[in-house]
Amino acid sequence: MDGDKKKKIYGLIDDLNKYAYQYYALDNPEVSDKEYDLKYDQLLKLEKETGFILPYSPTQRVGDVVLPEFKKYTHKASLWSLDKSQSLDGIREWHDRNQKAVEQYNAVHEEKLPPLRYVLTKKFDGLTINCTYDENGILTKAATRGTGVIGEDITAQAKTIRSLPLKIENNHVIEVHGEAVMTKESLEEYNKSAQVPLKNLRNGAAGALRNLNVKETARRKLSAYFYDVGYNEGSKFNTYIEMMDFIKKMGFPQDPYIKVCTSIEEIENELKYVKSIRDDLNYDIDGVVIVIDDMRTREVLGFTIKFPKWAIAYKFEAEEVTTKLLNVEWNVGRSGRVTPTAILEPVELTGVTVKRATLNNMDDIKRKGVKLGCSVFVRRSNDVIPEITGAVESTLSGGIEINPPEKCPYCGSELIQEGVHYFCDNTLSCKPQMVKSIVHFASREAMDIVGFNERTAEQLFEKLDIKSISDLYRLKKDDLLGLEKFADKKAQNLIDSIEKSKDCNLASFIYALGIPNVGKKTAVDLVKKFKSIENFKKAGIEDLISIKDVGEVVAKDVLEFFNQENIINSINELFELGVKPYYEEETIEENVFIDKTVVVTGSLKNYTRSSIKEKLESLGAKVTGSVSKKTDYVLYGKDPGSKYEKAVELGVKIINEDEFENLINGEED
Repeated sequence: MDGDKKKKIYGLIDDLNKYAYQYYALDNPEVSDKEYDLKYDQLLKLEKETGFILPYSPTQRVGDVVLPEFKKYTHKASLWSLDKSQSLDGIREWHDRNQKAVEQYNAVHEEKLPPLRYVLTKKFDGLTINCTYDENGILTKAATRGTGVIGEDITAQAKTIRSLPLKIENNHVIEVHGEAVMTKESLEEYNKSAQVPLKNLRNGAAGALRNLNVKETARRKLSAYFYDVGYNEGSKFNTYIEMMDFIKKMGFPQDPYIKVCTSIEEIENELKYVKSIRDDLNYDIDGVVIVIDDMRTREVLGFTIKFPKWAIAYKFEAEEVTTKLLNVEWNVGRSGRVTPTAILEPVELTGVTVKRATLNNMDDIKRKGVKLGCSVFVRRSNDVIPEITGAVESTLSGGIEINPPEKCPYCGSELIQEGVHYFCDNTLSCKPQMVKSIVHFASREAMDIVGFNERTAEQLFEKLDIKSISDLYRLKKDDLLGLEKFADKKAQNLIDSIEKSKDCNLASFIYALGIPNVGKKTAVDLVKKFKSIENFKKAGIEDLISIKDVGEVVAKDVLEFFNQENIINSINELFELGVKPYYEEETIEENVFIDKTVVVTGSLKNYTRSSIKEKLESLGAKVTGSVSKKTDYVLYGKDPGSKYEKAVELGVKIINEDEFENLINGEED
């Protein structure tokens, strides 16, 4: 290929990407549209002549392709959900917990955490995108959030976002999180020629990125704002502000509203301000994100099973509408609880057609004063779950009182009342209870029976008379062949998966049993304490509440569960059928890092930041983010930075990657 043409292609791409950054990220265009188009056409012509197309060429944003399917993508680091609050009291409680944790830490550690400092940003109402850049700074993958661990590959779709940089000046693998949004201007322009006009901005963005026709994605002209580096193999950030500065420096579009606050009063003022400008923005937001600035404080606070403890989202009050309450449907859950659901005259609410809403229980119905046939106020709690907030008084006179059913709507059994709730006590023959219990038992975090779903559970109940969890382990392949969509291979796969599930870890088994208020994390904590079913049976209230995060409510639920004769009989029956839950005590072989405090700095050759942390912890070491007199080792790689210098200053043992390998292999350094 002609070297001059190749050089020309590189030059044109550099110029065009620079122009795009100035236009979209800085809102300061350097050239006219005509000049940009002229260079773009030159580049397109040269690429066609030579066949030489770089992955970060602006011509790759066109999206003139229809993809066959969405492929799964495993994020390099988890994308966490945020805890939420709709009241200032909730934010104040969160702040008080943070303050208490910092004070407790500082009381026992020589190197203190700094005073709490928060950073506020807008909470965009679009679709989260996670963008991966390789060591050459080239965008290699863009994915949806998905489960937070596994998302969908939307690289082709994301590239149509003109403000998203296809190449950055960075030489370490990173993942940058952002929110793709559709602006009011883009929505208006799109609807002028759309066969099916879009109802709202959020659906416009989500529908665009989850469209296999990438040309359709491009037509919607999405924007994006970036706010987090979730995975980073380069130098560690000391503060969130430092991270945001890096994001901006790399050319990612960033919303200009970034506010630092040091008190609840300052936060309250900012929440009022953002709410006041909400309707004037040309994109949708549904709240404000509040995070702790200092990264070391974040490490100390850590995470719950669902959320980071160092961040929270303040959600604005949802929009409210009125509609007619047509009926109440009573549903049965896994625990046998019978709960009411309102059937509504369809109504548009925040761009979604709402037909059903929660009513919680009879106390809730009486408190809100709602009746069949009356008009009710409906809002989407946290912009997600439709909820009835009250009745329109003028419509109540002609309404019909709502009464709880006397019998289970599914199996006809008499209902029993416990407090404000009604329960169906027929755990064996009530279809919704049995189906949901089996599905929970077979779920991935429980017994992990692959290929099992609610439809399968329904068929087992209806056609094979499966009335208990233990009946699963009595199934034969021939039993399954008579079920809908169960041919030879699928039947054998399910039988194999059921058989495989017999060897399960004890925490998964405890979670699978469906103990009220015991999620997977609590199950893990319980198992670390008791280690066997026999010990669970002997446990007392004091034993249980001595476990971190286990309060009296959970403790009583566990005690009551294991004090039921039918539960113990069911567990024994599972054991007789070959289910063998095991507990493995963590054993660490003797090595120099047991009980040592280690700080890692710089880029390592053979480890990512997360994998070296896992390796050190598996050796019994405690990994921290800052160097102090109590640090035993500083493990350094390329570009180690100030932590290396501080280690030298304090006389802390410094080792490189080769020395680290020698030490864990038992060789003297």
